[in-house]
Parts: sequence; structure tokens; C-alpha cells
Amino acid sequence: MNLLVEMKDVVKKYGSKVTVDHLNLTIQEGEIFGLLGPNGAGKSTTIHMLSGLLKIDYGSIVLDGFSVAERPLETKRRIGLVPQDLAIYEEMSALDNVMFFARLYGLRGALLKERVDEALAFVGLQDRKKDKPKSFSGGMKRRLNIACAITHRPKLIIMDEPTVGIDPQSRNHILESVRELNRMGSTVIYTSHYMEEVAAISTRVGIMDGGRLIACGTQEELRAKVAGEEKLTIEAQGIPEAALEELRQHPHMIRVVPLEEGVEVYLNSTQAYLQDILFVLSKHQVRIRSLTQTEPDLETLFLSLTGRSLRD
Repeated sequence: MNLLVEMKDVVKKYGSKVTVDHLNLTIQEGEIFGLLGPNGAGKSTTIHMLSGLLKIDYGSIVLDGFSVAERPLETKRRIGLVPQDLAIYEEMSALDNVMFFARLYGLRGALLKERVDEALAFVGLQDRKKDKPKSFSGGMKRRLNIACAITHRPKLIIMDEPTVGIDPQSRNHILESVRELNRMGSTVIYTSHYMEEVAAISTRVGIMDGGRLIACGTQEELRAKVAGEEKLTIEAQGIPEAALEELRQHPHMIRVVPLEEGVEVYLNSTQAYLQDILFVLSKHQVRIRSLTQTEPDLETLFLSLTGRSLRD
């Protein structure tokens, strides 16, 4: 694979606040690169600098051999951006929305019509092309946003939180669209704070927190970092704080994470210490509904690195 994106020591500040802190990242052609992190981690700032919407304060970004700072038009032609905030016109038809953005990339005549029809069909909106987005559901608006970004067949498609606030059916449609765009030859950067989405589609994952890239690799490589941990999920109502604190004091509990109806316990061996956990909960008269043991995942890694849940 060829190198498509290279970021070196990239910094972005707002006053005294450092939003992106000496970020180093490379992305190869053909990847679906998942960029994970909680709100405020620096994900959106990073992709806005990559797409030329924000000036870099320090460092460099190269896309397909061109400097984003020095050759902005060359780099923008190679990018299709699906922003977190919808970039569509509610009073224009779906067809006119896609045509408008396609013309910005220089498409004209028969090729314009062909590409616009192709993009609307791809996102499943061909039969609604004459309707205005103000009549669309949130998921349909998100799909129209994708159509507007792909008509010029960009080498790099950047999707910034594309499934925020939509129904599960539309979410699944968008995730399958990402896979299909990748099969058709596009490299994709997919930012999210939904761990399960990134896990489902990504060939490689970067985890950001506090403006820094704190881990990066394939999912197998990242899971290997927490290979010694096991997670036990206990469903129960009304676990008192005293019981949680007693579990935290156990020398072999790595983390104890309260849930709305239960608790997650991270430890080195569920088999060895399950009786200890059950004893503590029984002592505090906790009625357990279910116990589930799972292998380490990206959520486990994020907790291990940051000490908090991705959506805290």
C-alpha cells in the first residue's frame, strides 16, 4: 500500500488551550481508519486541519504527496468530507443539493448528471431526489450528506461522527456504505465515540484523548495490550456504594466501573476471584440477575489507558 496521509508533530491551539498536541499519524491507501475518542479529544480538529478547514499552528500534514498548507486546492480535490454538522440546504431538493456540491468540484454536463444519479442511488435516495431535506428523517439527511461528499470520487473520504442522533437502521446503512466505498477504492477516516461502530468496520484504529494519539494499530494489536485482563459484567439493581468500594479494595481488581443497572469488574482471572466478588455482593444483599464474562476489547483498552469510559 502507498502512504496517503502523513501528519508530523501537528499542533492546534485556541489561546492557551492545546486541542491537538504534537500528533503523529500515517494512513495508507485502502484503509478504513477508525479514529476513536470522547467528545473534546481533538478528533474533529484533526480532520478539519487535514481537510484544510483549519490552519495548522505547528507541524505538517501531507496528503497524497501534497502539503495541505502549501497546496490546499490539490488536497481538497482529493477529499470528500462528511461533517458532523449537516452540510445540506433544507430548502433545495436532494438532487439540487448533490448537484451544487458536485459543481464545486468541477463536474459538468453528462458526467455531472451521471455522478449525481450514481451518488443518490448509492445512498438509497434516488426515489426521493425531488424532495426537500426538510421532509427527511435524521438518517436520510445523513445519507444525503454522504452523497454530497462522494460525487467527485475522492481518494480520501472523511466521516466525522456520521451516525450521531440517527436510528439503528440508518446507522447500519451508513456503516455498510463505508464498507462499500472502501471496496470501490476509497480510503476512509471514520471518527466516532461509538466503540462498536469503529470495531465493526475499521482495518486500523487510533485512540485520541486530550489532543494526543495514545494508541494506534490493528484491533488485534490493540487488544494484545490488555491481553491479561478479563471483564465481568454483572447485572443487578441497586448495588450500594459500600459494595463497590469493597470491590475496589480487593488487591486483584484492576477496575470497578458502575453501570446504570449493575457493574463491570476488570480483573486478571475471573475464575480465581469470582467467589470473592459474589461474597461481597451477597454480604451487601445484592440480587444478581446475570453474569457475563467477555474477552478484552477496545473499550477495555480505552479504560486501561485513560481510566474512564469512552462516553464519559
